[in-house]
This record gives sequence, structure tokens and C-alpha cells, in this order.
Amino acid sequence: MPSYVDGFVIPVPTRTLAAYRRLARRMVKVWIEHGALQVHECAGDDVKPGKLTSFPQAVKLKGGETVVFSWIVFKSRRHRDQVNRKVMQDPRIAIGMKHMPFDTKRMFFGGFKEIVVL
Repeated sequence: MPSYVDGFVIPVPTRTLAAYRRLARRMVKVWIEHGALQVHECAGDDVKPGKLTSFPQAVKLKGGETVVFSWIVFKSRRHRDQVNRKVMQDPRIAIGMKHMPFDTKRMFFGGFKEIVVL
């Protein structure tokens, strides 16, 4: 059965990647506790600038930064909305948001309906 996914692309300074990982681990627990099915956090390994567009270009990647690609899996968009409403009311999220180890202005995200599942 197809799920619903929130996807995120984030430029993270390589020197703060460990701090990002610690924050992500704490935040993942919150999403899972409130009903998310899975959370994936991935640091760029083979992410090169393209001729027209790419992950580095999309986040205006600077020297000394790494692209992080993340996604959270939900049952449906309705389920995503319910979970995110609970997450945003959780005080642990507010604490985490105060110390973001990346430039939030260059982050982008969106919700996606799965169209192929194997």
C-alpha cells in the first residue's frame, strides 16, 4: 500500500554534522513516538553540482558543507498532518529548534504521495 512521505534537503556545515546527527536522533524519537512509520537521515556521499540543477545548487551549497537528504514515512497525508500536529506541540521540538546546526533558510521540503512501491 502506498504511503505518504515528507522529504527534506538541508545544507549542513560538515563541522556540525555530528551535532546535526545528535539533534536528528532526538527529533526522530519524537516523530516515531507520535506515529511516523519511519525516518531516514542521509548525508551526501556522491552529490555533485549539475549543469542545470542538483542538490548542491538547490541549497546553494557552500564550501565546507554537506547536503543532507531526509524523509519521514506516514500512512497517508491525513496521518502525516495528525502526526505533525502532535509533533509541533511537543516541547522537545521547541528545544531542538533553538539550536539548529544548519541554515534553515536554505532548507527545502515537501510532501509526496508514493506512486510506485516494490
